[in-house]
Amino acid sequence: YQRRVHGDTFLSVYFFSLNMQNEEGKNVDLYIPRKCSASNQLIKSNDHASVQFNIGHVDEHGTYTGEFSTVAFAGSLRRNGWADQSLNRIMLKEGILHERADVVAKYKK
Repeated sequence: YQRRVHGDTFLSVYFFSLNMQNEEGKNVDLYIPRKCSASNQLIKSNDHASVQFNIGHVDEHGTYTGEFSTVAFAGSLRRNGWADQSLNRIMLKEGILHERADVVAKYKK
């Protein structure tokens, strides 16, 4: 970004994103920003109404397979009451939620 200093003089300041990794190659950043799964907006660190949860995958016998899908919703999406519809749409798209004829026409695009 640019910041006005004195008169017509501009001071340009550039920030570089450094990926903080340890010797083993693991990410050790203090804060990793999240994006809303439904709206793709960045979830800010002070958005205390946002939620993130993992939905476990099960096999045909109902046993947990060790895999999961992560879903994050911004507070604004939840405040407007769109979280339920968005969750159904995302789960239909990933194939986790079984399709029903009345639901498919409403949510699947």
